[in-house]
Amino acid sequence: MNHPARWWHLLDDGRLQCDLCPRDCRLHAGQRGACFVRERVDNEMVLSTYGRSSGFCLDPIEKKPLNHFLPGSSILSFGTAGCNLACKFCQNWDISKSRDMDRLMDQASPLTIARAARKIGAASVAFTYNDPVIFAEYAIDIATECHVENVRTVAVTAGYIHPEPRREFFAVMDAANVDLKGFTEDFYVKLCGAHLAPVLDTLQWIKHDSRTWLEITTLLIPGANDGDAEIKALSDWVCRELGPEVPLHFTAFHPDYKLTDRPPTPLASVQRARRIALDAGLRHVYTGNVHDPDGATTHCAHCGTILIEREGYAIRHYHLSPTGCCPACGQPLAGHFAAQAGHFGNRRIPIQLAGKG
Repeated sequence: MNHPARWWHLLDDGRLQCDLCPRDCRLHAGQRGACFVRERVDNEMVLSTYGRSSGFCLDPIEKKPLNHFLPGSSILSFGTAGCNLACKFCQNWDISKSRDMDRLMDQASPLTIARAARKIGAASVAFTYNDPVIFAEYAIDIATECHVENVRTVAVTAGYIHPEPRREFFAVMDAANVDLKGFTEDFYVKLCGAHLAPVLDTLQWIKHDSRTWLEITTLLIPGANDGDAEIKALSDWVCRELGPEVPLHFTAFHPDYKLTDRPPTPLASVQRARRIALDAGLRHVYTGNVHDPDGATTHCAHCGTILIEREGYAIRHYHLSPTGCCPACGQPLAGHFAAQAGHFGNRRIPIQLAGKG
């Protein structure tokens, strides 16, 4: 349904400018922004997907991926439709590139989602599958209700957002995984239809000016962003500008959407990227979308003791002290941890919300 949108203004030439993200879409009457879900109706901006979802699912938190935020817990995940980037390699293109509003059949108010998450025992709610930046009003309202119900909130995002809405959006997000899709302007322009600088600005702001726990994911695409020099430059920047404790995930690409001429990322490539990042000084580097037990394991950055062992998304051994420290040397592990790990495992459970609307 249409819902009043925020972060826009009228221009002197009669167009309406959206101020949500760096695209700065300028719209005549009846036009939609590049994200497709923010639309000009008369002289106002509306969000057309407020209260509508492409479906709900109970996932492991590690699937977001977040390895240092309530390990082993379950998270109620959902998305809407549309996206403000144009990634040719989108792995969720059937949702993020959807122009079919009729596919959004699951309707739920913010209060309904928050109470459902609490009732089914989800520790968190994730705004994912497509970028929650474009449905920020809906996500903010859900997050506010979730906190009343003692449910955490997680944003899985590309971080392409202007400073003012960014402050309001992340003020209610307990954790975020930000896709740093590459580390060159050329990659962002040619493969994402966007720019690198706003993403780096968002990453720095989250880390230094918010309370949101931050982890980063880079999808390695053969021949596009997987060169040693680019991976080292990315790792050096994260270590220098964000700090060595920020977890970085390198995940494997599979051919999809408009980038089907590239092969899947070999296991050796994500393992090589992990080694480069560790050598650059990052302390918690992971591999994803591959079977790599060492790349899924969390070690103490001080003494090397294994702290969390994973098999897929499941926690097999959890060696943290009740205060989130290494039992061998007492070094705190950066992140947010419960006294005991959750045991949700590798399941993925579709959820139908009762009392939707």
